Amino acid sequence: MLMKFAAAFAFSAALTAQTPQPAIKIVLVGDSTVTDASGWGAGFARMLKPAAECVNLSAGGRSSKSFIAEGRWEKALAVKADYVLIQFGHNDEPGKGPERETDPGTTYRANMARYVDEARAAGTKPILVTSLTRRSFGPDGKIRCTLGPYVEAVRKLAADKSVPLIDLYALSLDAVERLGPAAAVALDAAPGPDGKPDKTHLSPKGSDFFGATIARELARAVPELAPYLDLRDLTPSPAL
Repeated sequence: MLMKFAAAFAFSAALTAQTPQPAIKIVLVGDSTVTDASGWGAGFARMLKPAAECVNLSAGGRSSKSFIAEGRWEKALAVKADYVLIQFGHNDEPGKGPERETDPGTTYRANMARYVDEARAAGTKPILVTSLTRRSFGPDGKIRCTLGPYVEAVRKLAADKSVPLIDLYALSLDAVERLGPAAAVALDAAPGPDGKPDKTHLSPKGSDFFGATIARELARAVPELAPYLDLRDLTPSPAL
């Protein structure tokens, strides 16, 4: 009897494994560090299996405020995606201009809460992502980054609203400091017209590196998405 049960269970498991996953759609909204051109978006899309479509609506220079004001969030909701990954912060900081700046404890949190609430109302499951760290090293080999208050606001919002969280800030900070200043250069986008190193945006290698990081953490934070992610050859720390 036990052998018959084991055989039946094995057959059922094999049948389940062969059942095609229903198609889903994932939308990305955020700033330039999420885009396909200079962020982790393209690297993340490469980690998806065919049943998952990635629609990247992120835009360079946008903040949690300006993305809404320009009607971009309305267009993202109109996609009717199954899931939306939301990451803002870089352009919310002081010095970015009144059309973009937000306060982490008030207007930024209110904007991020709006994304969560409106996504849920539209039938889309929100996933919050803390900002990718800038890769500016101090003399002690530690990263100097000013995004902390915005990161903390997202962490608290995720806890308060029971939203899955990918703490990309913590993950990228740890990964970059482990690499060190010399090796981390491989993550940098090409220098701009001024010739200065780009310690914010990502090279193709950087996109693959952090795209894989996002995929791995997404499988942990939202287990039902694990079957849509191709993690077979993904090591704990993607090699450059």
